[in-house]
Amino acid sequence: MFDFLISKLKKHPRKIVFTEGTDPRILEASARLLSGTFLTPVLVGSEEAVRAAAEEAGFNIRGAEIMDPENFADMDQMVSALAELRKGKMTEEQCRDALKQGNYFGTMLAKMGYADALLGGATYSTADTVRPALQIIKTKPGNKIVSSCFILVRANGVGENEVLAMGDCAINIKPTEDELVEIGLETAQTAKIFGIDPKVAYLSYSTKGSGKGEDVDKMRGACEKLKALAPELDVDGELQFDAAVSPRVAHTKCPNSKVAGHANTFIFPDINAGNIGYKIAQRLGSFDAYGPILQGLNAPINDLSRGCNALEVYSMAIITAGLCED
Repeated sequence: MFDFLISKLKKHPRKIVFTEGTDPRILEASARLLSGTFLTPVLVGSEEAVRAAAEEAGFNIRGAEIMDPENFADMDQMVSALAELRKGKMTEEQCRDALKQGNYFGTMLAKMGYADALLGGATYSTADTVRPALQIIKTKPGNKIVSSCFILVRANGVGENEVLAMGDCAINIKPTEDELVEIGLETAQTAKIFGIDPKVAYLSYSTKGSGKGEDVDKMRGACEKLKALAPELDVDGELQFDAAVSPRVAHTKCPNSKVAGHANTFIFPDINAGNIGYKIAQRLGSFDAYGPILQGLNAPINDLSRGCNALEVYSMAIITAGLCED
C-alpha cells in the first residue's frame, strides 16, 4: 500500500504541514521523509526552536521548510483572509491571536496554498485539529459533515496484504440515516485511493430483516439511499458481520448478494460500534490500523493520536499527502 502511495507522490511531489514542528516524533518522521524526494515537511514553529530541537534529538531536517507564525512575512494577508472566512464570527484581532497558534496557522498555510496537506494532533486534541479545518478548509461541495475511516492492513501469508476500510470510527457519535449515506460514499472513495475495490456493507445486528428496530431501519434505509445515489458501487445492508465476511454464512442468509461474504468496506451504525470494531481487528486480528483518516474536507487534513510514535507520523504523512487529488 505504501509503495503505491509513494509512487503516486513521486510523480506529484507534495508539501505537508506539521503543526507541532518541535515535537521529536515529528522531527524524526520529517528526517525520514526528507531522505526521499516525494514529500516536503513544512514545520510550524520558530526556526531557532525547531532547529535546536532537531539538533538535540540528532535528526537531519535539512530541506524542510520552517514557518514561524511570529515571524511570517505574509501574516497581514493571512489575517485578512481568515477574517473574511470568519466574517461575523471572529474579529480581525481575534483572527490575529488565533493565528499565533500552530493549528490555526498551519491550517491557513494549507488554505492559502503554501502546502498541500496537513497533519496535526501529536500534542493537539482531535477537536483542536478538526475545528480549524471545519472553520477554514470547510467541507467539499455537497458534503454536510466530516467523517473518518480507518484503513486496516494485514499480511495474508502469500506475499500480499489484506486491506479493509472501516467508517466512521472516530468523529460522528450517532450519525443519522442521511449522514450514514455520506459516510458510506466517502469511505468507499477513500478505499479506492488505497487500492481497495470497495464492497460496502452496512453493518447491523440484523441481516435482511432478521431483526427489528430503529437502528436496523436506519442502516437499511442508508444502504438503499446510497445504492440510488451511487449505483456503480457494490453496496448491501443491513448485514450482520458474519454475513458480510463469511461466504458460508452469506450463502445461507443472503445468497443473492454481491457483497455478502466478500465485504471489505464496513459502515458502522455509530461510533461505539466503529471504535470497538476496528480495535478488535487491530488487537485480536493482527491488523495494522491507519487513521483516523478525515473525509469530506476540501483539503487533506488528518489527526494523529497523542500517543503516536515517529513511524506512525511517517505513515500518516504519506497517507495524508496521498489523498491529494492529481
